[in-house]
Amino acid sequence: MNSYLIKAATIVNEGQKIVADVLIKDGFITKIGQNLSAPNATEINAEGQYLLPGMIDDQVHFREPGLTHKADIFTESMAAVAGGITSFMEMPNTVPNTLTQALLADKYAIAAETSLANYSFYMGASNDNIEEVLKTDAKNVCGIKVFMGSSTGNMLVDNEKTLENIFSKAPILVATHCEDEATIRNNLAEFKAKYGDNLTIEMHPIIRSAEACYKSSSLAVELAKAYQTRLHILHISTAKEIALFDNTIPLKDKKITAEACVHHLWFNDKDYATKGNFIKWNPAVKTEEDQNGILAGILNDNIDVIATDHAPHTLEEKNQPYSQAPSGGPLVQHALPALLEMHLQGKISLEKIVEKTAHNLAICFDIEKRGFIRDGYWADLVLVDLKDSWTVTKLNNFYKCGWSPFDGDTFQASVTHTFVSGNLAYQKGRFTTDQIGKRLTFAR
Repeated sequence: MNSYLIKAATIVNEGQKIVADVLIKDGFITKIGQNLSAPNATEINAEGQYLLPGMIDDQVHFREPGLTHKADIFTESMAAVAGGITSFMEMPNTVPNTLTQALLADKYAIAAETSLANYSFYMGASNDNIEEVLKTDAKNVCGIKVFMGSSTGNMLVDNEKTLENIFSKAPILVATHCEDEATIRNNLAEFKAKYGDNLTIEMHPIIRSAEACYKSSSLAVELAKAYQTRLHILHISTAKEIALFDNTIPLKDKKITAEACVHHLWFNDKDYATKGNFIKWNPAVKTEEDQNGILAGILNDNIDVIATDHAPHTLEEKNQPYSQAPSGGPLVQHALPALLEMHLQGKISLEKIVEKTAHNLAICFDIEKRGFIRDGYWADLVLVDLKDSWTVTKLNNFYKCGWSPFDGDTFQASVTHTFVSGNLAYQKGRFTTDQIGKRLTFAR
């Protein structure tokens, strides 16, 4: 493996900015300091650029196996490293659903041959696979995913006894999609009775309402407190839910944590008029008040991490009428640039971005030797230029689906280099595809 010496970067790490050099050797950060020299290392002049720990995305849907016409692990990991994401955790609603240990092992085998980023996969829970769930290896698997509301893949867990079983016996972190199914079905029935088949995208956040989210999240928190479960609630989409989460104790001591996603920070329901189904997600993009509340929750540490919920569909699928168009969109290439744009708009500091996209993921999931710029840690690093503007087009995205909800938007900052476990996986539009990312391991 090549050695690299990054010179004169402004390092953003653990709440500080310092200008220093970083030496990478054999996959690891081996030295951080001033005026370093390494005759055999490839030198990168990073003067004026910012060096961040690689983003760790705890929620992606890469669609392999079974839905590879939309995406696959190779293409989406390529888009991820182009966007500064060095590690991902992928969801179980593939085809077939990842509901057995054998199917989980199959996904790891694919990633071990094709993923340009570091990887982990969630074990899926259903109403009848508790025995398989309990076999999950805490040291080698990121967590167990429970859909407490139906979404793409129809893995709804709505049996009360099953939920109690999972929450009381889960050997590792339980990550939940929280939307109350009965509330959504009642709302949908009312809208169909009134509008028939003429439902529109503007109705999406009313059908999949804030009340549905809060009711389900509240139940998850209640169960976790009752059984002392390590709970992580995904994609918080309402201001009301923020109060469910504690910001008075250190993250390492929290049993209940929360995630926000970039699309809920960037868009609100006013954007449906121009973006339509291309910002149709579950949970739905909601009001500007919710959008602002989520950002406040991040800044106040009620919400612990920021992720993408990258979930691509084809253009043909998204161009269907609202009721037929699936929820989800591609985000891994543009999430960090969007957060950097929010920084340049004065909404969030670079230190807070790094905390919520790297440090806190490592703490939440007990990831070994990643998420920080430290001696002896894996070299998962991203160089960004805050003065290199570019416009998102279909010609410069790497998603297999070929589109982005940010199409036409201009970002002032760009990702110039991405190191994955010491490999320079991406450099200014070019990829190194002969080195594969590593499987994440967990100190549990």
